[in-house]
Amino acid sequence: MRVARSATLLLALLPAVSWAQQTGPAPARDAQAASTEEANSEEAITSRVPLEDIRRYVAVYNAVRAAYVDPVDDKKLMQSAIRGLLLDLDPHSTYFDKEDAEAFDEQANGAYDGIGVELQQQPDNSSLKVISPIDDTPAARAGILAGDLIIAIDGKPISAIEATEPLRGSAGSKVVLTLVRDGKPKPFDVTVTRETIRITSVRSRMLEPGYGYIRLSTFQADTGADFQKHAAQLQQQAGGKLKGLVLDLRSNPGGLLTAAVQVADDLLEKGNIVSTRGRIAISDARFDATPGDLLKGAPVVVLTDAGSASASEVLAGALRDNGRARVIGSRTFGKGSVQTVLPLDNGDSVKLTTARYFTPSGKSIQATGIVPDVLLQPERKEGDDALPASLTDYSEATLPGHLRGDEEGTEGYTAGDVLPGDGPINDALAELKQPGSVAARQKAEAAKKPAAKPDAKPEAKPEAKPEAKPEAKPEAKPEAKPAPAAKP
Repeated sequence: MRVARSATLLLALLPAVSWAQQTGPAPARDAQAASTEEANSEEAITSRVPLEDIRRYVAVYNAVRAAYVDPVDDKKLMQSAIRGLLLDLDPHSTYFDKEDAEAFDEQANGAYDGIGVELQQQPDNSSLKVISPIDDTPAARAGILAGDLIIAIDGKPISAIEATEPLRGSAGSKVVLTLVRDGKPKPFDVTVTRETIRITSVRSRMLEPGYGYIRLSTFQADTGADFQKHAAQLQQQAGGKLKGLVLDLRSNPGGLLTAAVQVADDLLEKGNIVSTRGRIAISDARFDATPGDLLKGAPVVVLTDAGSASASEVLAGALRDNGRARVIGSRTFGKGSVQTVLPLDNGDSVKLTTARYFTPSGKSIQATGIVPDVLLQPERKEGDDALPASLTDYSEATLPGHLRGDEEGTEGYTAGDVLPGDGPINDALAELKQPGSVAARQKAEAAKKPAAKPDAKPEAKPEAKPEAKPEAKPEAKPEAKPAPAAKP
């Protein structure tokens, strides 16, 4: 894997900040250099905080300290001010206190005590949105679903809780979550027993002789190495070479970019994997594949859904844009931004959005996601509460304050769906064995549906005309008023 620029933004951003605060340009070498340095100098000048705003902040700070109805701790007030700096930037820039920063690191490393769920804090601070329960964790086993809203923890409203601390605790202890779910008329409680979560990010099995399946549930530090092991095992079971592989990225919320890049590199002989572009030059990076395909050219089908976000979108986009895989499933979440964690001297951290992802074709994932080559719909049965709520109202594009995407707002945009169960895996296998077979089946099924409609219309018209005029007017008014009963 070749990296054109350093991707270690953490160390690089610190000198970049001081660079942005410089007030004078360096001596010019030539006209072009002078122009560039002049632009840098202008940006440096505008980046300085005006003294009037500092004075205004201090005035408000002192007013709160002196006059607020209850005493306010200075440290807590200052932390609130820092959080406020990030609040209106975008949904993914946030302030971590020391405990949350440690929890973030633990999740990236794949071991922590908790329930095993990826969450998104809502802007009104009254709920936590479930991006995805992590496979084979207490949250998944308790039936928590992508799209659920957590409105209380142990009976305490989310607005009265600091961060997500109550979800963490010693293994064996229990926590009660109050959830709101589409299709459920009332909030309901779910009791979850905490465990030491050792996330197995890679799992695999043979679907049929010669056809393998690898599930990537998240991207963490050891995901790349584990993927190599599972791919080797499947090939051994297939007698040396697979006929094809289904790569399942459904409800994979992302994680470490480098892990996704490593998996892509293992499947590509050459080509770009992903590039990032930010406001300062050090945020720009390019990742290219190195020679060597673990599967020796065996066809790959990638399975995605609305819960596939960030690094999983990078992987899906890289494989498709390089012609290495077909994507089947539902439109992905659309999180196309890079976050850098900046540690502070007191143990707290700032998670700051510093760049955008671009697929090898040059397209931004932000707020549009990856649209599959073959679209699948979730199976819905009347009264089946076990199926997850649709995420049609939940995607990057609907998050308040999100970064606007290059192609956002195009006509016909609809968010994706969560695709649970084995049905999508079977469709992916069929597409792997015979490309185009799923689309052909969908077309045939769609052709059958309109055939049933003409039968109903001819019978309705002869009976409707004789009775419509005498009975329509007297019955229309009394039936109009009870209609509001449908609102609850």
